[in-house]
Amino acid sequence: MTALRETPLPAQKPRRRKRGLGAPGSGGGRDAWLLVLPALIPVLLFSVYPLVQGLLLGFTDARAGLDAVTSFNGVENYNRLAGNELFWASFRIGLIWAFGVTILQFFASLGLALLLNLDLKFRWLARTLALVPWAMPPVIIAIMWRLMLNPTYGPINESLRTLGLPGDTNWLGDFSTALPAVIVVGVWAGMPQTTITLLAGLQNVPTELHEAASIDGAGTFGRFWHVTLPSLRPIIIAITTLDLIWNFNSFALVYVLTAGGPGGQTMLPMLFAYNEAFRYGNFGYAAAMGNVMVIVIGIFLFFYLRSQARSRLS
Repeated sequence: MTALRETPLPAQKPRRRKRGLGAPGSGGGRDAWLLVLPALIPVLLFSVYPLVQGLLLGFTDARAGLDAVTSFNGVENYNRLAGNELFWASFRIGLIWAFGVTILQFFASLGLALLLNLDLKFRWLARTLALVPWAMPPVIIAIMWRLMLNPTYGPINESLRTLGLPGDTNWLGDFSTALPAVIVVGVWAGMPQTTITLLAGLQNVPTELHEAASIDGAGTFGRFWHVTLPSLRPIIIAITTLDLIWNFNSFALVYVLTAGGPGGQTMLPMLFAYNEAFRYGNFGYAAAMGNVMVIVIGIFLFFYLRSQARSRLS
C-alpha cells in the first residue's frame, strides 16, 4: 500500500469577532444611549429640571405677581424657616402621618397577602377586589371617605347608631379624631401596592424550606417566623421604605379630606408649603420648605439604597 501523504491544511485567517451592542470600541454605548433617550427626555424635563429649579428657587425671594422682581437672598428663607413653629408642627404631624400609615399599612397588607396566598375558593375574586383602591384616584377616594365619615348621614355613624353606640362623632372635624381618621383612609388607599408586592414575595418562597421546617417540627407560626419572614426581608425593606417616601409626600388625599384642618391637626408639610406658595404667594419661601422635605426624603432614600446594597452582598 502506498503511504498517503498528509497535505497540510491552508492556514485560516482568524475570524473577526462581531461587535455587539455595548462591546468596547463598537459604539454600542452610543447606541444604548439612543435607545434610552426617548424615556430619559421626559424624566429630565418633568422631574429633574423642576427639582433643580425648585432647589434654586429656595434661595430667592420670589413672590407671586407679574411685576414681582426676584433676587437672590442666600439662606434668608432658611433662617426664617428655622423659627417658624407652625411649619415644624406640620413637619411633626407629617412624620406621625407617614410612619403611622406605613406601619399600619404593612401589617394589614401582610395579613391580607397571607390570606390571598392560601388556596381558597374564589381567591381570584378576592385578589381582584384587593386592587380596587389602586384603581381609584386619590381625589375620588377622599370624596368617598368624606361621605362615609359624614357626622350626620355617613354610613359609619349610621352603623354605630344601629348597634346602639354613639353615632354623632365628627370624624374629620374633631381635634381628637381627625388625624386618626385620615391615617385610616391613607392605610386603605395604599394597601393594594403593598399587598401585591408582599404576595409576589410569598409566592417566591421555596416550598422546600417550609417542608424542611415541618419535618424539623416547626408549627405554622414557627415556619412563618423562621422561613417566611427572613425570605421576605429584602421585599419588606424595599416596600416599607418606598411607602414611607410616598406617604410623606401625600397631598391630594389629605387636601380633599380636611385641607389641613381642623385647626391644623392634619396640616402635612406638603399642605403647608402649598398654602404658603399659592395662598400667600411666597414662592421662594415655599420652595425652601420643599428643599427641607427633599433632604428628609433623601435620607430615607439613602438608607433604602444602603439596605439594598447590603442585601445584594449578603
